[in-house]
Amino acid sequence: MRFVDDEESKNKYKKFLESHERCNFQQSLEWAEVKKPYWKPEVILAEDEDGNIIGSLCVLIRKMPIFGNIMYSSRGPVCDIHDISVMKQLTDGAKELAKKYKAIVLRIEPDILSDDETFRDVATNLGYKIKDDAKDFKDEIQPRYVFRLDIKDKTEEEVMAGFKQKWRYNIRLAAKKGVEIKEGTREDLKDFHKIMVETGKRDGFIIRPLEYFEKMYDELGPNHMKLLMAYYEGKPISGVIPIFYGNKTWYLYGASSNQHRNLMPNYLLQWEMIKMAIARKDDVYDFRGVSGVVDESHPQYGLYRFKQGFGATFTEFIGEIYIPYKPITYKLYRFSEKAFRTIRQIKRKLLK
Repeated sequence: MRFVDDEESKNKYKKFLESHERCNFQQSLEWAEVKKPYWKPEVILAEDEDGNIIGSLCVLIRKMPIFGNIMYSSRGPVCDIHDISVMKQLTDGAKELAKKYKAIVLRIEPDILSDDETFRDVATNLGYKIKDDAKDFKDEIQPRYVFRLDIKDKTEEEVMAGFKQKWRYNIRLAAKKGVEIKEGTREDLKDFHKIMVETGKRDGFIIRPLEYFEKMYDELGPNHMKLLMAYYEGKPISGVIPIFYGNKTWYLYGASSNQHRNLMPNYLLQWEMIKMAIARKDDVYDFRGVSGVVDESHPQYGLYRFKQGFGATFTEFIGEIYIPYKPITYKLYRFSEKAFRTIRQIKRKLLK
Protein backbone atom coordinates (compact mmCIF):
# COMPACT_ATOMS: atom_id res chain seq x y z
CA MET A 1 0.00 0.00 0.00
CA ARG A 2 1.18 3.51 -0.75
CA PHE A 3 -0.15 6.98 -1.51
CA VAL A 4 -0.21 9.07 -4.68
CA ASP A 5 2.40 11.71 -3.95
CA ASP A 6 4.15 12.74 -7.19
CA GLU A 7 3.48 13.25 -10.90
CA GLU A 8 4.52 9.74 -11.84
CA SER A 9 2.12 8.13 -9.37
CA LYS A 10 -0.63 10.53 -10.45
CA ASN A 11 -0.24 9.45 -14.07
CA LYS A 12 -0.19 5.76 -13.13
CA TYR A 13 -3.28 6.23 -10.98
CA LYS A 14 -5.20 8.01 -13.72
CA LYS A 15 -4.32 5.27 -16.22
CA PHE A 16 -5.42 2.59 -13.74
CA LEU A 17 -8.69 4.39 -12.97
CA GLU A 18 -9.70 4.99 -16.58
CA SER A 19 -9.04 1.39 -17.58
CA HIS A 20 -10.84 -0.25 -14.65
CA GLU A 21 -14.40 -1.59 -15.05
CA ARG A 22 -15.38 0.07 -11.76
CA CYS A 23 -14.10 3.48 -12.89
CA ASN A 24 -16.01 6.47 -11.53
CA PHE A 25 -15.33 10.13 -12.28
CA GLN A 26 -15.79 11.02 -8.60
CA GLN A 27 -12.65 9.02 -7.84
CA SER A 28 -10.61 11.07 -10.30
CA LEU A 29 -7.94 13.67 -9.61
CA GLU A 30 -9.82 16.08 -11.88
CA TRP A 31 -12.91 15.83 -9.69
CA ALA A 32 -10.75 16.29 -6.60
CA GLU A 33 -9.56 19.59 -8.08
CA VAL A 34 -13.18 20.71 -8.44
CA LYS A 35 -13.72 20.05 -4.74
CA LYS A 36 -10.72 22.11 -3.61
CA PRO A 37 -10.06 24.13 -1.47
CA TYR A 38 -12.81 22.95 0.89
CA TRP A 39 -11.77 19.31 0.50
CA LYS A 40 -8.18 18.05 0.48
CA PRO A 41 -7.65 14.90 -1.63
CA GLU A 42 -5.52 11.88 -0.78
CA VAL A 43 -5.32 8.76 -2.95
CA ILE A 44 -4.55 5.35 -1.45
CA LEU A 45 -3.14 2.67 -3.76
CA ALA A 46 -3.17 -1.09 -3.23
CA GLU A 47 -0.37 -2.94 -5.01
CA ASP A 48 0.57 -6.50 -5.88
CA GLU A 49 3.98 -8.05 -5.17
CA ASP A 50 5.43 -6.48 -8.34
CA GLY A 51 4.30 -2.97 -7.44
CA ASN A 52 1.39 -2.89 -9.91
CA ILE A 53 -1.72 -0.98 -8.88
CA ILE A 54 -4.59 -3.36 -8.12
CA GLY A 55 -6.89 -1.04 -6.18
CA SER A 56 -7.44 2.57 -5.22
CA LEU A 57 -9.47 4.83 -2.97
CA CYS A 58 -9.60 8.60 -3.44
CA VAL A 59 -10.43 10.21 -0.10
CA LEU A 60 -11.45 13.82 0.46
CA ILE A 61 -10.67 15.37 3.84
CA ARG A 62 -12.51 18.33 5.31
CA LYS A 63 -12.39 20.14 8.64
CA MET A 64 -15.79 20.51 10.27
CA PRO A 65 -16.21 23.24 12.89
CA ILE A 66 -16.23 21.91 16.48
CA PHE A 67 -15.95 18.23 15.49
CA GLY A 68 -12.68 18.01 13.53
CA ASN A 69 -11.77 16.37 10.22
CA ILE A 70 -13.94 13.91 8.34
CA MET A 71 -12.77 11.67 5.49
CA TYR A 72 -15.17 11.01 2.62
CA SER A 73 -14.90 8.87 -0.50
CA SER A 74 -17.57 9.09 -3.18
CA ARG A 75 -18.05 5.95 -5.32
CA GLY A 76 -14.86 4.24 -4.20
CA PRO A 77 -13.13 1.89 -3.95
CA VAL A 78 -11.92 0.96 -7.43
CA CYS A 79 -10.75 -2.64 -7.22
CA ASP A 80 -11.96 -6.21 -7.02
CA ILE A 81 -14.43 -5.44 -4.23
CA HIS A 82 -14.62 -9.12 -3.22
CA ASP A 83 -10.88 -9.46 -2.64
CA ILE A 84 -10.47 -8.88 1.09
CA SER A 85 -6.67 -8.57 0.84
CA VAL A 86 -6.96 -5.64 -1.58
CA MET A 87 -9.73 -4.07 0.49
CA LYS A 88 -7.55 -4.44 3.60
CA GLN A 89 -4.67 -2.56 1.97
CA LEU A 90 -7.01 0.34 1.19
CA THR A 91 -8.59 0.23 4.65
CA ASP A 92 -5.17 0.22 6.32
CA GLY A 93 -4.21 3.21 4.20
CA ALA A 94 -7.33 5.04 5.34
CA LYS A 95 -6.38 4.35 8.97
CA GLU A 96 -2.98 5.93 8.37
CA LEU A 97 -4.67 9.01 6.93
CA ALA A 98 -7.05 9.13 9.89
CA LYS A 99 -4.07 9.26 12.24
CA LYS A 100 -2.36 11.89 10.12
CA TYR A 101 -5.40 14.18 9.98
CA LYS A 102 -6.90 13.18 13.36
CA ALA A 103 -10.11 12.29 11.49
CA ILE A 104 -13.24 11.26 13.35
CA VAL A 105 -14.60 9.01 10.56
CA LEU A 106 -14.15 7.51 7.10
CA ARG A 107 -17.37 7.59 5.09
CA ILE A 108 -17.66 5.83 1.73
CA GLU A 109 -20.65 5.79 -0.64
CA PRO A 110 -19.75 3.03 -3.11
CA ASP A 111 -21.61 2.19 -6.31
CA ILE A 112 -21.97 -1.42 -5.18
CA LEU A 113 -25.29 -3.21 -5.47
CA SER A 114 -27.34 -3.48 -2.29
CA ASP A 115 -27.75 -7.25 -2.64
CA ASP A 116 -24.01 -7.94 -2.89
CA GLU A 117 -23.72 -10.14 0.20
CA THR A 118 -20.07 -11.02 -0.50
CA PHE A 119 -19.06 -7.36 -0.31
CA ARG A 120 -21.15 -6.89 2.82
CA ASP A 121 -19.18 -9.69 4.47
CA VAL A 122 -15.84 -8.23 3.33
CA ALA A 123 -16.74 -4.76 4.59
CA THR A 124 -18.05 -6.03 7.92
CA ASN A 125 -14.97 -8.18 8.49
CA LEU A 126 -12.75 -5.14 7.92
CA GLY A 127 -14.61 -3.11 10.54
CA TYR A 128 -17.00 -1.10 8.38
CA LYS A 129 -20.52 -0.36 9.51
CA ILE A 130 -23.27 -0.22 6.88
CA LYS A 131 -25.87 2.57 6.92
CA ASP A 132 -28.69 0.80 5.19
CA ASP A 133 -31.78 2.95 5.63
CA ALA A 134 -31.61 5.81 3.12
CA LYS A 135 -34.65 6.28 0.88
CA ASP A 136 -34.63 9.88 -0.25
CA PHE A 137 -32.16 12.37 -1.72
CA LYS A 138 -31.73 14.18 1.59
CA ASP A 139 -30.64 11.03 3.41
CA GLU A 140 -27.17 10.74 1.83
CA ILE A 141 -24.67 12.83 -0.11
CA GLN A 142 -24.78 10.61 -3.21
CA PRO A 143 -28.02 9.04 -4.43
CA ARG A 144 -28.52 5.48 -3.32
CA TYR A 145 -31.02 4.82 -6.11
CA VAL A 146 -30.16 5.48 -9.75
CA PHE A 147 -31.20 4.44 -13.23
CA ARG A 148 -28.48 2.84 -15.35
CA LEU A 149 -28.72 2.01 -19.03
CA ASP A 150 -26.68 -0.90 -20.39
CA ILE A 151 -25.24 0.23 -23.75
CA LYS A 152 -22.29 -2.16 -23.98
CA ASP A 153 -21.71 -3.30 -27.58
CA LYS A 154 -25.10 -1.86 -28.64
CA THR A 155 -26.02 0.29 -31.64
CA GLU A 156 -28.15 3.44 -31.52
CA GLU A 157 -31.02 1.48 -33.05
CA GLU A 158 -30.79 -1.28 -30.44
CA VAL A 159 -30.68 1.21 -27.57
CA MET A 160 -33.60 3.30 -28.85
CA ALA A 161 -35.67 0.15 -29.36
CA GLY A 162 -35.60 -0.24 -25.57
CA PHE A 163 -37.23 3.17 -24.99
CA LYS A 164 -40.94 3.39 -24.31
CA GLN A 165 -42.92 4.28 -27.43
CA LYS A 166 -43.95 7.68 -26.05
CA TRP A 167 -40.29 8.51 -25.34
CA ARG A 168 -39.29 7.72 -28.94
CA TYR A 169 -42.20 9.88 -30.11
CA ASN A 170 -41.14 12.81 -27.89
CA ILE A 171 -37.55 12.66 -29.21
CA ARG A 172 -38.82 12.84 -32.80
CA LEU A 173 -41.34 15.54 -31.85
CA ALA A 174 -38.66 17.83 -30.42
CA ALA A 175 -36.59 17.58 -33.59
CA LYS A 176 -39.65 18.01 -35.81
CA LYS A 177 -40.78 21.15 -33.93
CA GLY A 178 -37.41 22.80 -34.47
CA VAL A 179 -35.52 22.14 -31.23
CA GLU A 180 -31.82 22.32 -32.00
CA ILE A 181 -29.04 20.84 -29.85
CA LYS A 182 -25.64 22.52 -29.77
CA GLU A 183 -22.49 21.91 -27.79
CA GLY A 184 -21.88 24.90 -25.56
CA THR A 185 -18.71 26.71 -24.55
CA ARG A 186 -17.59 27.92 -21.15
CA GLU A 187 -19.32 31.22 -21.93
CA ASP A 188 -22.61 29.38 -22.50
CA LEU A 189 -22.55 28.22 -18.88
CA LYS A 190 -24.08 31.61 -18.05
CA ASP A 191 -27.21 30.76 -20.02
CA PHE A 192 -27.24 27.28 -18.54
CA HIS A 193 -27.00 28.65 -15.01
CA LYS A 194 -29.86 31.11 -15.57
CA ILE A 195 -32.07 28.21 -16.63
CA MET A 196 -30.75 26.16 -13.69
CA VAL A 197 -31.87 28.87 -11.26
CA GLU A 198 -35.29 28.82 -12.91
CA THR A 199 -35.41 25.05 -12.51
CA GLY A 200 -34.41 25.23 -8.85
CA LYS A 201 -37.17 27.70 -8.04
CA ARG A 202 -39.73 25.52 -9.81
CA ASP A 203 -38.65 22.21 -8.30
CA GLY A 204 -37.46 23.41 -4.90
CA PHE A 205 -33.76 22.57 -4.75
CA ILE A 206 -30.60 24.57 -4.02
CA ILE A 207 -28.48 25.67 -6.99
CA ARG A 208 -24.71 25.85 -7.01
CA PRO A 209 -23.17 29.19 -8.08
CA LEU A 210 -22.04 29.79 -11.66
CA GLU A 211 -18.41 29.72 -10.51
CA TYR A 212 -18.77 26.06 -9.50
CA PHE A 213 -19.81 25.05 -13.01
CA GLU A 214 -17.02 27.15 -14.51
CA LYS A 215 -14.52 25.39 -12.27
CA MET A 216 -15.93 22.03 -13.37
CA TYR A 217 -15.47 23.07 -16.99
CA ASP A 218 -11.90 24.21 -16.37
CA GLU A 219 -10.91 20.95 -14.65
CA LEU A 220 -12.92 18.39 -16.64
CA GLY A 221 -13.60 19.92 -20.04
CA PRO A 222 -13.49 19.24 -22.86
CA ASN A 223 -12.52 15.55 -22.63
CA HIS A 224 -14.47 14.61 -19.51
CA MET A 225 -17.26 17.20 -19.48
CA LYS A 226 -19.45 18.87 -22.06
CA LEU A 227 -22.32 21.33 -22.04
CA LEU A 228 -25.23 20.61 -24.38
CA MET A 229 -27.86 23.28 -24.90
CA ALA A 230 -31.29 23.01 -26.53
CA TYR A 231 -32.41 26.03 -28.57
CA TYR A 232 -35.76 27.03 -30.00
CA GLU A 233 -35.94 29.93 -32.42
CA GLY A 234 -32.40 30.86 -31.39
CA LYS A 235 -33.09 31.02 -27.66
CA PRO A 236 -31.76 28.53 -25.05
CA ILE A 237 -34.57 26.59 -23.39
CA SER A 238 -32.79 23.62 -21.76
CA GLY A 239 -29.33 22.32 -21.01
CA VAL A 240 -27.46 19.32 -19.67
CA ILE A 241 -23.98 18.49 -18.43
CA PRO A 242 -22.73 14.96 -19.14
CA ILE A 243 -19.52 13.60 -17.62
CA PHE A 244 -17.39 11.08 -19.54
CA TYR A 245 -14.83 8.96 -17.72
CA GLY A 246 -13.48 5.50 -18.36
CA ASN A 247 -16.23 3.16 -19.52
CA LYS A 248 -19.19 5.29 -18.44
CA THR A 249 -21.13 8.47 -19.13
CA TRP A 250 -23.09 10.23 -16.38
CA TYR A 251 -25.97 12.67 -16.73
CA LEU A 252 -24.78 14.99 -13.98
CA TYR A 253 -26.87 18.18 -14.26
CA GLY A 254 -29.94 19.24 -16.17
CA ALA A 255 -31.89 22.49 -16.43
CA SER A 256 -35.10 23.35 -18.24
CA SER A 257 -36.94 26.61 -18.77
CA ASN A 258 -40.59 27.02 -17.86
CA GLN A 259 -41.16 28.04 -21.47
CA HIS A 260 -41.56 25.62 -24.40
CA ARG A 261 -41.65 22.51 -22.24
CA ASN A 262 -44.28 21.17 -24.64
CA LEU A 263 -41.53 20.88 -27.25
CA MET A 264 -39.93 18.06 -25.23
CA PRO A 265 -36.34 19.36 -25.40
CA ASN A 266 -35.24 17.23 -22.43
CA TYR A 267 -36.01 14.01 -24.29
CA LEU A 268 -33.90 15.09 -27.23
CA LEU A 269 -31.05 16.18 -24.93
CA GLN A 270 -31.01 12.77 -23.24
CA TRP A 271 -30.88 11.04 -26.61
CA GLU A 272 -27.97 13.22 -27.73
CA MET A 273 -26.02 12.32 -24.55
CA ILE A 274 -26.81 8.63 -24.96
CA LYS A 275 -25.62 8.75 -28.58
CA MET A 276 -22.36 10.33 -27.43
CA ALA A 277 -21.92 7.52 -24.90
CA ILE A 278 -22.58 4.90 -27.60
CA ALA A 279 -20.04 6.57 -29.91
CA ARG A 280 -17.48 6.38 -27.08
CA LYS A 281 -18.22 2.65 -26.81
CA ASP A 282 -19.14 3.02 -23.15
CA ASP A 283 -20.58 0.17 -21.12
CA VAL A 284 -23.00 2.25 -19.07
CA TYR A 285 -25.03 5.44 -19.38
CA ASP A 286 -25.89 6.56 -15.84
CA PHE A 287 -28.99 8.74 -15.37
CA ARG A 288 -27.98 9.34 -11.75
CA GLY A 289 -30.35 9.71 -8.85
CA VAL A 290 -34.01 9.11 -8.19
CA SER A 291 -35.93 8.68 -4.96
CA GLY A 292 -36.21 5.20 -3.51
CA VAL A 293 -39.86 5.89 -2.73
CA VAL A 294 -41.59 4.64 -5.89
CA ASP A 295 -45.00 6.17 -5.37
CA GLU A 296 -46.99 8.34 -7.79
CA SER A 297 -47.80 10.73 -4.94
CA HIS A 298 -44.10 11.35 -4.22
CA PRO A 299 -42.90 14.80 -5.42
CA GLN A 300 -39.98 13.20 -7.28
CA TYR A 301 -42.06 10.55 -9.05
CA GLY A 302 -42.00 12.52 -12.31
CA LEU A 303 -38.20 12.31 -12.38
CA TYR A 304 -38.38 8.55 -11.73
CA ARG A 305 -40.87 8.07 -14.56
CA PHE A 306 -38.84 10.21 -16.98
CA LYS A 307 -35.63 8.21 -16.48
CA GLN A 308 -37.41 4.86 -16.41
CA GLY A 309 -38.91 5.50 -19.85
CA PHE A 310 -35.50 5.29 -21.50
CA GLY A 311 -35.31 1.58 -20.74
CA ALA A 312 -32.84 1.99 -17.90
CA THR A 313 -32.60 -0.35 -14.92
CA PHE A 314 -33.63 0.84 -11.47
CA THR A 315 -30.49 0.24 -9.41
CA GLU A 316 -30.12 0.22 -5.64
CA PHE A 317 -26.65 0.71 -4.16
CA ILE A 318 -25.56 -0.50 -0.75
CA GLY A 319 -25.61 2.97 0.80
CA GLU A 320 -22.96 4.41 3.07
CA ILE A 321 -20.28 2.29 4.71
CA TYR A 322 -18.17 3.89 7.40
CA ILE A 323 -15.57 3.43 10.09
CA PRO A 324 -15.94 5.76 13.10
CA TYR A 325 -12.44 6.41 14.46
CA LYS A 326 -13.90 8.55 17.27
CA PRO A 327 -17.35 7.02 17.79
CA ILE A 328 -18.78 9.45 20.35
CA THR A 329 -17.63 12.53 18.45
CA TYR A 330 -18.99 11.04 15.22
CA LYS A 331 -22.40 10.36 16.77
CA LEU A 332 -22.62 13.99 17.85
CA TYR A 333 -21.57 15.09 14.37
CA ARG A 334 -24.24 12.88 12.73
CA PHE A 335 -26.91 14.33 14.99
CA SER A 336 -25.91 17.90 14.08
CA GLU A 337 -25.76 17.00 10.38
CA LYS A 338 -29.27 15.53 10.44
CA ALA A 339 -30.62 18.54 12.32
CA PHE A 340 -29.04 20.92 9.79
CA ARG A 341 -30.63 19.07 6.86
CA THR A 342 -34.04 19.07 8.54
CA ILE A 343 -33.87 22.81 9.18
CA ARG A 344 -32.80 23.41 5.59
CA GLN A 345 -35.78 21.38 4.31
CA ILE A 346 -38.17 23.38 6.48
CA LYS A 347 -36.72 26.65 5.17
CA ARG A 348 -37.19 25.48 1.58
CA LYS A 349 -40.84 24.70 2.20
CA LEU A 350 -41.42 28.06 3.87
CA LEU A 351 -39.86 29.88 0.92
CA LYS A 352 -42.17 28.22 -1.61
